[in-house]
Amino acid sequence: MAVQRTYMAKPGEVEKQWHVVDATDEVLGRLASDIAVVLMGKHRPEYTPHVDCGDFVIVTNVEKIAMTGNKMQDRHYTWYTGYPGLRLESYQDRQDRKPEDLLLHAVRRMLPKNKLARHMLSKLKIYAGPDHPHTAQQPVELARKSKKVSA
Repeated sequence: MAVQRTYMAKPGEVEKQWHVVDATDEVLGRLASDIAVVLMGKHRPEYTPHVDCGDFVIVTNVEKIAMTGNKMQDRHYTWYTGYPGLRLESYQDRQDRKPEDLLLHAVRRMLPKNKLARHMLSKLKIYAGPDHPHTAQQPVELARKSKKVSA
């Protein structure tokens, strides 16, 4: 009787692909969830938790990303500077100041909390406008069911 073995990917074995996503009128959380899955490699049948099996993701037009309802004005980023007092900034103010940060932090929080996640996050390339310098890698459109924010 033949014993069936479980396949475990090795670090140099998985070929990386490049995907591009247009974030115009996309819902922030849904887009971040889809990107996190691709960065981790869970979209591949040879996914292995302790090996980086994920692909590169290029996101353009992040300045046009949206949230449903009034979340852009109601929700806030909070951080502590080390001095007395807590800093607050609404998502809308953060998008006006640093549009790339909204998506970067949303994806970062959906990845595992370890050293491998920091490596996965380095494969995420975010651009506020429609142009990106990665045309030589020949990225393909990321296949996903988008839920655009209706006006």
